Amino acid sequence: MADKIIIFSGKQYSGKDTVAKIMLAQMPGYKRCAMGDIIKLTYGEKNGLTYEEIEKNKPLYRQDLINLGNWGRAQDPDYWLKKIIEQDGNIMVTDVRVPHEYEVFKKAGAISIRVEASRETRASRGTLIGETDITETGLDNIKDWDFVIDNNKDYDTLQKNVEEIMKKLSDKN
Repeated sequence: MADKIIIFSGKQYSGKDTVAKIMLAQMPGYKRCAMGDIIKLTYGEKNGLTYEEIEKNKPLYRQDLINLGNWGRAQDPDYWLKKIIEQDGNIMVTDVRVPHEYEVFKKAGAISIRVEASRETRASRGTLIGETDITETGLDNIKDWDFVIDNNKDYDTLQKNVEEIMKKLSDKN
């Protein structure tokens, strides 16, 4: 069972992974475990492959990963969420996207971080696709985030904001 969980949410190109990378670099007791990662780790265990081998050759394994993901959700809609929560140590989940995922992780005691950036800022970082999909809009009305980070400025500003959050997290411990 995970000791501590930090979850991240935000629209595409808001900077969720960047925030997590900043935190992971300064919080070595944590490991990243995105929703897709747990499927890859499980697939690797079953097939004698490392996560890195799967990532490097993703096209070879994509259909098997999709099949495994669907198999798990057919067993239990929360199958993969539970697998993440069952990980040992401290984890950061970088891609919580829908209300049900948010609720499951919060019930498990997760600290929640919302990364926000304007549509204009996000569009300058990459091509926006599926903006009206539930995975983009599902958490827009959540108001009880533990922390909200504005990521509309430069990297140095983002880093300072993230460091303030890390200080608050370390003060709580």
